[in-house]
Amino acid sequence: MSSSALEILIEARRIANYARDEGALIDEKHTRATCEHLGAVIADSILQAGLNYSTVVRPRVLSILRAHPNHHTISSLTSLIQAGETRAFLNWRHHEKVRRFEALVVFLQNWGIEDVRDLRVCLSSDDFCSAIQAVNGIGPKTVDYMACLVGLDSIAVDRHVRSFAKAAGVENDDYLFLRRSFCYAADLLSLPRREFDSWLWRRATGPAQVQLPLAV
Repeated sequence: MSSSALEILIEARRIANYARDEGALIDEKHTRATCEHLGAVIADSILQAGLNYSTVVRPRVLSILRAHPNHHTISSLTSLIQAGETRAFLNWRHHEKVRRFEALVVFLQNWGIEDVRDLRVCLSSDDFCSAIQAVNGIGPKTVDYMACLVGLDSIAVDRHVRSFAKAAGVENDDYLFLRRSFCYAADLLSLPRREFDSWLWRRATGPAQVQLPLAV
């Protein structure tokens, strides 16, 4: 076993022990639903970076689910973009996230992705997860976040995860190192990785916060 692999396992145990002490195994469980609406998945993934989830992102994604039930495929989203309706769809004016949403739709179209089922398959491929990061503004955290939304077990290393790692005594702040350490910690706790990811978020943001229940 390489020293780096050993280090990851040591830190995973440290994280798991700290999480157990913090109530990860006794807190109320919230089953994390899977979203089958591709427009909502892409919007959530693009909007979440740098914004308050509960007050800014979640209301917009819920609005998409209510007002745009048919925009759940790449074909329908492409038509929406061509009609110049992206800003209205996202309820967002700033051009950066609008452009990023449109660029991601084009990227997924070029990969032959049509719906969430196709995206779920592609997100299981290392080649795809590497290629999608060529889209401006899409990094490993967004990829892992999207994977969690569509039902794949992963940990999105955001500021909440980093803060938890620091509190647990983990000094290495490399993204891949932390993702692996937290994934293995979830395994040690016998928790699904995406459920552990959700618990970390709820713990950081308060008991009243709930991630978007995309059970559609």
